Amino acid sequence: MKFTAEQIAGILEGVVVGNPKAEVFRLSKIEEGKEGSLTFLSNPKYLHYIYSTQATITIVNTSFVAENELTTTLIKVEDAYQSFSKLLEFYNEVKNNKVGIEQPSVISENVKYGSQLYLGSFSYIGMNVVLGDSVKIYPNCFIGDNVIIGNNVTIFAGAKIYSETVIGNYCVIHSGSIIGSDGFGFAPHADGTYSKIPQIGNVIIEDYVDIGSCTTIDRATMGSTIIRKGVKLDNQIQIAHNVEIGENTVIAAQTGIAGSTKIGKNCMIGGQVGVSGHLTIGNNVRIQAQSGVGRSIKDGEILQGSPTFGYNDFSKSYVHFKNLPKIISEFEELKKTINNKE
Repeated sequence: MKFTAEQIAGILEGVVVGNPKAEVFRLSKIEEGKEGSLTFLSNPKYLHYIYSTQATITIVNTSFVAENELTTTLIKVEDAYQSFSKLLEFYNEVKNNKVGIEQPSVISENVKYGSQLYLGSFSYIGMNVVLGDSVKIYPNCFIGDNVIIGNNVTIFAGAKIYSETVIGNYCVIHSGSIIGSDGFGFAPHADGTYSKIPQIGNVIIEDYVDIGSCTTIDRATMGSTIIRKGVKLDNQIQIAHNVEIGENTVIAAQTGIAGSTKIGKNCMIGGQVGVSGHLTIGNNVRIQAQSGVGRSIKDGEILQGSPTFGYNDFSKSYVHFKNLPKIISEFEELKKTINNKE
């Protein structure tokens, strides 16, 4: 798909300096620009590349004044970085704007779907499913019975949505993710064996939630596992049964949240964090990567370590920990000195 400088300037409300008919069909870094590519310049560290780049079109700030001859056509905008980000969003929308039902695919009885549906080949839609407008379901997806999905939801290839799941509007679920699988519930017996506890709840995902690749969100034993509005989950995260994650909380990769823990709003949780079950984590909490959380946390705390404690205390303690061999050596020398004096 090709775009001219004139068309791009119209999207970005920018001004063309150079050839308005110059065409591009790909994006590039400014230092790697080739003919037919579009790039941008916002960081002064990369200023020298604009005089050597082979990119056909470059987005720059309105304040930019060329000191040497340019071969690239410019589009001048108020903020080149934000404009390029806007263009990426537009490009992504165009690229992913697929419509239609590919074959082979299965649509079961009593399924309802809105306009502009895209259903990729080898996908399965269970009974009584409701799909909103502009839903995009890529190939090899499974949507179980009685699932409800809102408007403008994208489910990438290979994702699995188990029965009874409810997904809001403007959500993105990436490849390999599994929503609504059974929670980890087993009852122990005296002989050392276990029997499975039926998991009869569901998962509710509210609006504007992004879920990374190969993330798993378990259905509740009873009631619902709830992911609130605006939550952003990275790849390879485990969310156990009956967990609730508050609005606009972000969680990095390889974090595990055990069952029935409640996490507040606007929290930031780093990668490889482990959170025990049945805890309450307040709003605006910050948990550093590789921390282990075994207690409930009040609003606004910043934590690190395993088990976690205050971030400032952790930093001070780590200084002493690094110097521990030296401290012990000095302590032993001091003991010898004291013993010799005695």
